[in-house]
Amino acid sequence: MDQNTKEIIKMKKVITLTLALLMLLGAVCCFASCGGTNNDNKNSTPDGSNVENDGMGTDTNKKVLKMATNAYFAPYEFYEGGKIVGIDAEIAMAIADKLGMELVIEDMAFDSILTAVQNGSVDFGMAGMTVTNDRLEEVNFTISYAKGVQAIIVKEDSAITDVKDLSADGATYKIGVQLGTTGDIYTSGDFEGRVTQYTTGNEAVAALLKGDVDCVIIDNEPAKAYVKNNAGTKILETTYTDEDYAICVSKENEALLDKLNEAIADLIEDGTVKTIVDKYIKE
Repeated sequence: MDQNTKEIIKMKKVITLTLALLMLLGAVCCFASCGGTNNDNKNSTPDGSNVENDGMGTDTNKKVLKMATNAYFAPYEFYEGGKIVGIDAEIAMAIADKLGMELVIEDMAFDSILTAVQNGSVDFGMAGMTVTNDRLEEVNFTISYAKGVQAIIVKEDSAITDVKDLSADGATYKIGVQLGTTGDIYTSGDFEGRVTQYTTGNEAVAALLKGDVDCVIIDNEPAKAYVKNNAGTKILETTYTDEDYAICVSKENEALLDKLNEAIADLIEDGTVKTIVDKYIKE
């Protein structure tokens, strides 16, 4: 075999090897560009799969809407046969239906709800929650879907007969509240040093019956249920304050806020909200 022939064979081998390498490189690039490793505009699901992001902070393919509540606030949220029901639960269900999603309700301490909303472990909080300036610094709120009244529960033989008695000169009445509620927020400012916080309204009313506090300030509708179930207590005719209830959403999720506002407005307009409220609160 002469030298020229050897050179030609050698060159053919180089060309063949080069073509093979180019084909391999092309296959790798194609795999990457087709979604094998590219995660742009995608969120990873718990099982490791990827789904498109819709800009709401939730997934386009996501079917679950997580709601945080404190299920000891009848008639807004309470347990019935092991299931959380009530005004908020049903309104939230109607909202989820409008958004084409499945509602999942997570029960937690009331004062943990804002944190859960802020860190994204839930999508929104709904627990007979009043819009206050302090809360607006932490989260956004939807339009109001219901009105609330802060009532005063006392023992039937209590010397407290009017809300003014709590702030009268020399008054030393002790007040029980549920931690994190507007009753807690307002009274802690108005009656500093005289307010005792309890994890639930049930605990606050139990403290009233034991004589640890002289009254309990809490939303009027739960107050009715507590008085009904605890003989020897009553609700004063005068109220502590009036308020608006709304849903809290992370400040980072304005798209969800807009969708919730739209759904609530529709449910108010078509009478759904009123029907739900009337079901649990009889005139």
